[in-house]
Amino acid sequence: MTSVIEIADLSKKFTVRKEKSLKERIVNFGRSQLHKEEFWALQDVSLTIEAGTTIGLVGHNGSGKSTLLKMIGGILQPDTGSVSLRGRLAALLELGAGFHPDLTGRENVYLNASILGISRQEIDKYFDAIVDFSGIEEFIDTQVKFYSSGMYVRLAFAVAIHVDPDILLVDEVLAVGDEPFQRKCLERIRQFQAEGRTIVLVTHGLDQVNEFCDRAVVLDHGRIVSDDEPLTALQKLRADWEEERQEERSRLAAEQAEDRPELAARFEGIALWADSGHGGEPELGPDEGVEVTMQLASPVAFDDAVISVGVTTPMGHPVYSTTTTLLGTKVFVRRGTNKWAIHLSAMGLNEGDYLVTCGIGTADGAEVHFVPAACRFSVRGDGRSLGIIRADARWREVPLG
Repeated sequence: MTSVIEIADLSKKFTVRKEKSLKERIVNFGRSQLHKEEFWALQDVSLTIEAGTTIGLVGHNGSGKSTLLKMIGGILQPDTGSVSLRGRLAALLELGAGFHPDLTGRENVYLNASILGISRQEIDKYFDAIVDFSGIEEFIDTQVKFYSSGMYVRLAFAVAIHVDPDILLVDEVLAVGDEPFQRKCLERIRQFQAEGRTIVLVTHGLDQVNEFCDRAVVLDHGRIVSDDEPLTALQKLRADWEEERQEERSRLAAEQAEDRPELAARFEGIALWADSGHGGEPELGPDEGVEVTMQLASPVAFDDAVISVGVTTPMGHPVYSTTTTLLGTKVFVRRGTNKWAIHLSAMGLNEGDYLVTCGIGTADGAEVHFVPAACRFSVRGDGRSLGIIRADARWREVPLG
């Protein structure tokens, strides 16, 4: 495959000015009250993107996603490394980029197109289609400084998709539009994919990455930590996020342990067994159930505990959940080791991989311990349907009259 974007050893440094602390002000009396700090937004990033592929850039806030996209788009220049592009590029970056607030929407269409290297004659041909797609006809001769954020995005996206780009860069801006317009944009992105165009997408919507992208690139503190097919990369990202959350939960529990020692209770082992007797990560038949066993160690005894068990997809979408409260079961936690089991009969799941979650809390709603991916199992399908659930479908023809 021909590469259209080649990124080699890319790094970008920013300088942040901060006010000095009171101690620093006293020690450095008479000098500037500001000091500079440098940080690397990107470090040694190398990436090759082939023609016709859709790439998702994901990561926590501050990971370097938007900085990388701006450097691909030529908005920012690297401190080290290089970016090489082949083909016409259109970019939807931060809100209002490429627009002048004192110009009208009509004038900004031509301004934005000229920035993208499109002649006035070319944009004349597409102007009506751009305005129609944006849906802001009655405001097209209004200065854009009076536009809402949604109107900005509508017009910017309409221009970008009508200038015939080979490469489309899309930052989080699509999250600003209303739902009908978002669907309209995603349909056009699908059309671009079918036409073999290259798309680089930055989003916090992991479902969009899983649905639309051929690859997902995970960034963390300015470095690429994963570059894989979407499901694998996103599972790693979710696992890293959950690990951070668990560390925060453990820290809070440790702080509260003196007043509420029951919050220090922890699951020591959670296991899953198929009805067939297979354990580990079993493959279930279409009509097979599972039993989940869980062992908990607690420093103190406490009553009215609430235990939850759920089933999710690998992307974290809930499929099933219940609690001991919903089941009408009271749980007493003994000091030391406790062990329980719950049996889940056949859930009508379709072919695929699934995760089991387990959690325990107190009667007043305090979380004690939650394990998001305690066990894993897969379901063997019958090839008769798609989706998450399986139904016994029967087809018949209905006589007319």
